[in-house]
Amino acid sequence: MVVLSQPIVDGYLTHIKTCKAAAANPLAIPVVDLSHSGAKTLIVEACKELGFFKVVNHRISMDFVTQLESEAMKFFKLPPPEKAKSGPPNPFGYGSKVIGPNGDVGWVEYLLFSTNPDLASRNPSSAATGISETLWKMANEYVSAVREMACEVLEMIADELEIPTREALSRLIRNQKSDSCFRINHYPARPNLQALTGRSLIGFGEHTDPQIISVLRSNDASGLQISGGGGTRWVAVPPDRAAFFFIVGDSLQVMTNGRLRSVKHRVVAESVRARVSMIYFGGAPLTEKITALEGVMEEGEESLYREFTWCEYKESTYKSRLGDDRLSLFHKSAQ
Repeated sequence: MVVLSQPIVDGYLTHIKTCKAAAANPLAIPVVDLSHSGAKTLIVEACKELGFFKVVNHRISMDFVTQLESEAMKFFKLPPPEKAKSGPPNPFGYGSKVIGPNGDVGWVEYLLFSTNPDLASRNPSSAATGISETLWKMANEYVSAVREMACEVLEMIADELEIPTREALSRLIRNQKSDSCFRINHYPARPNLQALTGRSLIGFGEHTDPQIISVLRSNDASGLQISGGGGTRWVAVPPDRAAFFFIVGDSLQVMTNGRLRSVKHRVVAESVRARVSMIYFGGAPLTEKITALEGVMEEGEESLYREFTWCEYKESTYKSRLGDDRLSLFHKSAQ
């Protein structure tokens, strides 16, 4: 989904939703050590049960990630008129408050980067005038490292599901035409409003990610919540700035015929600390057909979803609200 650019104005607060506190008893988030021999089994179990897991021992330099976060914050600390020069996104660049074209808003500002063509080959001044060349280069380096980690995880999934072609999933985001993107979200410390007593301000409303897989990393500010208990409650995810969180996307749910499940998640704004998160969304090429993989299907099993291209599904998401069950439109039972 794309956050469209609007100026930061207090008037938006009257339109931003609030929510009750997350469940008091936190859900046990699966933790996967990528260096462990049983990692692939743990990954698939987590994807089946929750659609979400944390990765440690990932071999990505946290010093570099911290430097990228600091460089991004230099941009977000600029005066609003200066940041606005890097927007509106078309579809990439700077955006604030308004989430998509259909009325969703949140306490968030962001930078959205294309990963195709490669960030390093882009001319920063022609894409977003206020984004420094240093930030563009660091974002490109970060995306390259995280994409490789995502491919490693997808190949582990293929191995565990006994898909004959190990690269059946990873090839889609390694493809030069992969429609992936990279977003840096900044959730400012929320205003201390009396009307918010006992409630939280929505930073980014509940949604599933439409791509294949998402890889998220944040600073040490809380705010991320996932839908748990069979969708009956919201559970806070404790932040871990040294780890990465993987989120199953709708496309992967379709390609595994519902075995792996995309999970609804949201972000609420804290009153004390700002949250900064960086998300790589691994997507297929626009013309790629999204359908259940033959290697996943058992004999006689029918696909749950009708075949569609990634472009078709992407266009459908832009026509919907964040919280809509967009995948249900493609379920065969809906026909």
